[in-house]
Amino acid sequence: MNKPINNLLKTIGNTPLVRLNTLCNVYNCEVYGKLESFNPSMSMKDRIVNYIIEKAENEGILKPGMTIVDATSGNTGLSIALIALIKGYKCIVTVKDSSAKAKISQLQLYGARVIKCPAKAKPEDPLSYYSMAKKIVDETPDAFFLDQNHNDNHFKAHYHGMGKELWEQTEGKISHFFTSSSTGGTVSGTGAFLKSKNPNIKIICADAIGSVLKPFHEEGIYYGELKKQTPLEGVGKDIIPSVFHADVIDECIEIDNEKSIQNALDLLKDEGIFAGGSSGAAIDAFKQYRANHPDEKISMAVLNFPDYGIKYMGKLYNPKAEAENASDLV
Repeated sequence: MNKPINNLLKTIGNTPLVRLNTLCNVYNCEVYGKLESFNPSMSMKDRIVNYIIEKAENEGILKPGMTIVDATSGNTGLSIALIALIKGYKCIVTVKDSSAKAKISQLQLYGARVIKCPAKAKPEDPLSYYSMAKKIVDETPDAFFLDQNHNDNHFKAHYHGMGKELWEQTEGKISHFFTSSSTGGTVSGTGAFLKSKNPNIKIICADAIGSVLKPFHEEGIYYGELKKQTPLEGVGKDIIPSVFHADVIDECIEIDNEKSIQNALDLLKDEGIFAGGSSGAAIDAFKQYRANHPDEKISMAVLNFPDYGIKYMGKLYNPKAEAENASDLV
């Protein structure tokens, strides 16, 4: 029986690993889902935000009364807002105006100041959510820039967190790890730990059409003119974050938007697991990998499910309702 805890943040991590029976039967191998929706804000981003904040506090960089700032597609912002609320910090997040309405509403309920920026703005554009976050940091007294894209503690959070958990939960039997990538911290940190235990473990990254991550992994070139084409938040990138360690990844697979959304819906119907579109992307990557490597032995595949599907009831699962009820929430 679990003992009482003194703080909600103590529930971060140690999330369930659940057998995906339908995929196991169809593909004749062991397939498990890592349910990150069991974290307090219902996403894996709680792991990195809490880790980064604790490190900054211990180093004296982040002090009481300061304001935490970052650019985020949504889930990292929710984690920042929740943890800032619990710890007593102020919070400002910049988001793309394409972010799901439910996420923005939740950010504001947590007390965050939300700045919506044009999704079409290029990274170097002063109006982009990257540039706007940096501007806010420069103009806000006592601001702490969490900087999820370039903070090495993001990588370390997954190295010491999810990577270690998966190794222990699977008793070292994991042979393949599939996850969608945006900043790249999850696939890189988790993958690095798993490979430190067994270099034969395959690390597969699900990437979006038009994202810069797949070509960077394959060619070592940043194609800045590319623009990711996906309605899935948290899949694909238009910059190369320093937390993305391409050498850890065995293969990047371009996912199909519609199939990813359908995969997430099928996951609900088949297993009762309600996950977001990035989880469906991991499933699509698994299916493509299995088709492309039919003779490769998969003793145990783990698919990362980063968050909870209720966050996308409008944007992905009922887009007509989202459009009808859209409003400016800045």
